[in-house]
Amino acid sequence: MRAIVVHELGGPEVLKAEDWPEPKAGEGQLVIRTQAIGVSYAETQLRAGTMPFPMPVPLPAVFGAEVVGVVTEVGAGVDEALLGTTVAGVTGGIGSYAEYAAVSASLICPVPDGVSPVDAVAAAAPGAIALALLHRAGLKGGETVLVEAGASSVGTYLLRHAKEFGAERVIATAGAEPKRERARQMGADEVIDHREPDWPGQLPDVDVVFDSIGGPSARQVLDHLTPGSGRMLCYGLLSGAPAAVSAADLLAGGVSVIGCGGPAWGAGVFGVSYPEMLARVADGRSRAYVEATLPLESAAEAHRRLESRTALGRLILTP
Repeated sequence: MRAIVVHELGGPEVLKAEDWPEPKAGEGQLVIRTQAIGVSYAETQLRAGTMPFPMPVPLPAVFGAEVVGVVTEVGAGVDEALLGTTVAGVTGGIGSYAEYAAVSASLICPVPDGVSPVDAVAAAAPGAIALALLHRAGLKGGETVLVEAGASSVGTYLLRHAKEFGAERVIATAGAEPKRERARQMGADEVIDHREPDWPGQLPDVDVVFDSIGGPSARQVLDHLTPGSGRMLCYGLLSGAPAAVSAADLLAGGVSVIGCGGPAWGAGVFGVSYPEMLARVADGRSRAYVEATLPLESAAEAHRRLESRTALGRLILTP
């Protein structure tokens, strides 16, 4: 099969289209013939070696986490009724940039009728993460919410659905003006340019922060959390580093920082929020945001576009 293989970390040019052995379904796994593949900004950081953790498998390896396609093979312990069905799945981080991908049966869910593979893969992961974050935030109504990187794939859905979940005022951050305008279109009442070094100083008091930037700015944002009840949900590393917040910082204001990551968090996101998000796309309560659909061999171009920070929707690969 054709796949995008990485032999060494580096720029987008290290993403090479090559022949690669087709995966086999191990115990508890299934194989998907891919129809649409999601590309994320986090994958550009992983490819470049700028993530604060190593590659999950030795190189060379096939890149990619998000996939939608038709089940062609099931392993031991997997329901054979899945054969021939269209599912959305995640690989655990490696293997989806290919014509076939092996996925754990616990990490797939059916794609509803009427939802295209491109729309399904574009919306499923970021939308599911956003819904899981909104559920976890426990909004009570009347609160002020900050969505960092509001024009990002997850930020877009946080803005779209925040008021539905109880937010009264929604503040977003974004970079270039097209992204700031997108954040306004998605429901932000106010947008701050997070390229400015002192952007956290422009914040009013906020009750809930969805932190996707991490790094040193998280400590500055913490100063604007409502004492006693404010909470910061950390789920991203766009800065390349985790939120620089200590226990002493939390004690000073009596606020909470919630880490939204790891296997337990991921299992909840996938088991509950993936089907919830795809159902919302199917019935029109939400939608997919697609910037462009590119052939599999253009994976390097997709990474270049993501690193330019100009994309206003998902970039999708198709085999």
